[in-house]
Amino acid sequence: MANADAALHIRSEGPIQWITIDNQNRLNAFTRDMWQALPSLLHAAETDPACRVVIITGAGEKAFSAGADISEFAGNRTGDAARAYDEINDAAYTALMACTKPTIAMVRGYCFGGACELAVCCDLRVVADDATFSVPSAKLSLGYNPRWIRPMLSVMSPAKAKEMLFTGRRYGAADALQMGLASIVVAVPALLTETVKLASEIAANAPLSIRAAKAAVDQLSTNPESADMAALEALAAACFSSDDYKEGQRAFLEKRKPVFKGN
Repeated sequence: MANADAALHIRSEGPIQWITIDNQNRLNAFTRDMWQALPSLLHAAETDPACRVVIITGAGEKAFSAGADISEFAGNRTGDAARAYDEINDAAYTALMACTKPTIAMVRGYCFGGACELAVCCDLRVVADDATFSVPSAKLSLGYNPRWIRPMLSVMSPAKAKEMLFTGRRYGAADALQMGLASIVVAVPALLTETVKLASEIAANAPLSIRAAKAAVDQLSTNPESADMAALEALAAACFSSDDYKEGQRAFLEKRKPVFKGN
């Protein structure tokens, strides 16, 4: 039986919005309700003008998340229920990838299955040196939705994606860095400090510039033939007509740090 207290929690610290995966009795495994809650929490961050960066992490010290709560598989992973569960998963991943604000996964301990995919769907992954990644779908005879393989191919080679999916192997932090799963690897005691440092550095920069860059990289890396170049160019052009562009020039001339407001 799934833990009734399992939940996602959201909190703000200045320009940083934290989403914490909390189901510690099951290594922060995702219940169906938790997957369903994620899009609305991301929407809250998306529409909060004070939010500049979203960080997703796991509660406690043992896991980012062990993936889907296997105790729910009997009811959720057969027949029509399996297809409905896949759609809930996909809605969560899609909402994360569609977020126009930078997203960071702060990972320590276990990062398995659907949670590994969740981390992949973030823009950046700051990883503790005790982290372990795995997608064990082949060990459970689960079909891995092809829509979820596209984000994997944005961070690792096709050969590595095949190896990960074919073997269900566990990868340590050093392997994850070499594969592209990790953006940065740090010692456990430095994980929070380094993640907040990175998020704060991003948050201090011009939101319009970051939004334009994120949209361009995402579209050009995943849909190069069908990228909406007109829309991407419009986002870039909007930066030059913004108040923040004027502020950036003034700050440079006055030899001070700019204060960007996102307009």
